[in-house]
Amino acid sequence: MTDETAKMSAEETAGRALVARKTFEKEAIWLPSLAVQHWNAGEMFIEGKTFTDCVIEGPAVMAVMNGTQFESCAMGTTTDARTLLYRPVSREKMAGVIGMSNCRFVRCQFVQVGYTGSDELLDELEHGIKRLSEANPAVGPNS
Repeated sequence: MTDETAKMSAEETAGRALVARKTFEKEAIWLPSLAVQHWNAGEMFIEGKTFTDCVIEGPAVMAVMNGTQFESCAMGTTTDARTLLYRPVSREKMAGVIGMSNCRFVRCQFVQVGYTGSDELLDELEHGIKRLSEANPAVGPNS
């Protein structure tokens, strides 16, 4: 144990362990908490993680960055995919969003999460978003 580790609270130690993890499977992930743990560790975005069969919960707006992939995911509960998408006004920086870079989401369900990113990404998501009920008929807004 280093002097720095000895000075950390149990909560901070748990947060650092969460930041160090690369894979998450069959878990509920509260995206705002995951982001804060990364920020507290000096990482301004979440990078290089794989989420498999997870429920990704907001409220949050995810900035989908380079290399992030969605495979067979239910992106949200909506009848109009455009309600989940936010076009950035600035092309240089965004504040108040959770950046995800080189992350992979496999068969995940997103709840109360909006998405922002490049025009190409938003156009792709607009035409490819599956509702929760389409991805898994047993899951829906009343489940």
